[in-house]
Amino acid sequence: MPTLPWTAPNPATPHTQALVMASRLEVRSFKDVPRFFAQALSAWKQVRAAPGALGASLIAQPMKRTFWTLSAWESKDALYAYAGTEPHRGIMTGLRSTMRASTFTFWEIPVEQLPVSWDDARLHLAEQDKSDGAAHSR
Repeated sequence: MPTLPWTAPNPATPHTQALVMASRLEVRSFKDVPRFFAQALSAWKQVRAAPGALGASLIAQPMKRTFWTLSAWESKDALYAYAGTEPHRGIMTGLRSTMRASTFTFWEIPVEQLPVSWDDARLHLAEQDKSDGAAHSR
């Protein structure tokens, strides 16, 4: 399972909160995996230079067609600016048709608790999956 370890491109301001985002992204078919992985690396390069990015990591599970992202941001505005800037913006729209399932979750933590562990991120994602499932069953 290839993992890009936690990288902290910008220093965090002490005694502030970080916005954390975790995602689980699954592509429809094995033929989509190489393209998704290449695009993920492009987004990884972008996040390493993004203003307001406090840290990021990626896990690729190509045999399961699943990719996991974890990032921390100084604000929601910084995260949205990154997501709305190329190449990430084009990646999101260009890969939409290849996606099978996606889960996104957000929470805040004190910056002193960075980096976020993958165990913590997966717990938050599991809680989000439960919440999303409950909302769909109503």
